[in-house]
Amino acid sequence: MTEATRFAGVRVLSGTSAALGDPSDVLVRDGVIERISPVAEAAPADDAVRIDGNGRVLMPGLIDAHWHSMMATPPMQLLLTADLGFLNLLAAKEAEATLLRGFTTVRDMGGPSFGLRRAIDMGMNLGPRIFPSGAMISQTSGHGDFRMPYEVPRTIGGPLSHSERIGATAIADSPDEVRLRAREQLMLGATQLKLMAGGGVASTYDPLDVSQYTEPEMRAAVEAAENWGTYVTVHAYTPRAIQMAIRAGVRSVEHGQLMDEATAALLASKGIWLCLQPFLEDEDAIPAAGANLVKRRQMTSGTDTAYALAIKHGVRIAFGTDTLFDAGLATKQGKQLAKLVRWFSPADVLRMATADNAELLALSGPRNPYPGRLGVVEEGAIADLLLVEGNPLDDIGLLADPAQNLAVIMKGGTLVKRPAA
Repeated sequence: MTEATRFAGVRVLSGTSAALGDPSDVLVRDGVIERISPVAEAAPADDAVRIDGNGRVLMPGLIDAHWHSMMATPPMQLLLTADLGFLNLLAAKEAEATLLRGFTTVRDMGGPSFGLRRAIDMGMNLGPRIFPSGAMISQTSGHGDFRMPYEVPRTIGGPLSHSERIGATAIADSPDEVRLRAREQLMLGATQLKLMAGGGVASTYDPLDVSQYTEPEMRAAVEAAENWGTYVTVHAYTPRAIQMAIRAGVRSVEHGQLMDEATAALLASKGIWLCLQPFLEDEDAIPAAGANLVKRRQMTSGTDTAYALAIKHGVRIAFGTDTLFDAGLATKQGKQLAKLVRWFSPADVLRMATADNAELLALSGPRNPYPGRLGVVEEGAIADLLLVEGNPLDDIGLLADPAQNLAVIMKGGTLVKRPAA
């Protein structure tokens, strides 16, 4: 049981509405929003901790639909060599920082985050709710194959690579191997599965334009997920990779920066989610140098077009940051969110990062470990709440400085950040 809390005199941003509500009192009890009342009608709750809103905005906790809890901050070389215990300690520290940036839930798109999620859910560590994918499933030479050239060829029954041993990736070729690895992740607690369907920027050996996996291989993972009541999402940039994944039955596509109009129309017609990232050639672009710089520029050149096509055709768009291997960039989750005003209104951006992302998370069906409604400020919803200094509908950049502008952070009815004295 959590203590009861009453937010008095707040303007509610519900997560589904584009406007603020009238001054209200919001009562939280047992981890959920029990009552939202106009200030004049609010019945005192004597046992509740009172937080004076003074007209400030109360909004849902933010959701990052493409986060890597174990991979956001350590450099790639560290990830590929370090002891898993050390990586867990790094991730636990970053999880607390993630929550204090106002992100109360994340969909983890690959990595060994099962232990971290358990520690957070047990109250051992502060951090967001984690919807884990487990190991990223990749073909040989795919975006999740981080082996060194001297490790190739692999002999039958030979040792796994370090990234496979720690559960960051799972290399699988053939429908049978994909099915096996998919079922292993479901056994460990995956809420959805992640497959690599095309080339990537951070990987060394696969060009950006290549398609990865065959339809039968992807379909094997889709069938395994559907048998468990959940879904598959894929990493893909190009029309061919995305369209092949759609034919195989995936429900969500990560990235999509290089898609064409026919692909956007297909995504929309099938009701498939597109989790785009605002990757631009700006001060936050990574990698900043090295062999993958050309791939990065090729990918970011399609960002504006991808958003335009998705908006034109009514694709269901989710927000995620996909921060990898960069501790500095990890601190800028709110800044990355604010960049979306290049294509959307602040109200649309905030709905995307709350109620819309919550709809995407709900695709995990019975594998959802957190029953209840996320991403909204409504009676009966899970009490993930942010009390904002200022109005993010007028200045969404407020979320880029959470230490200054988030007066209160609540997750599941527990005050993670209390108001200043």
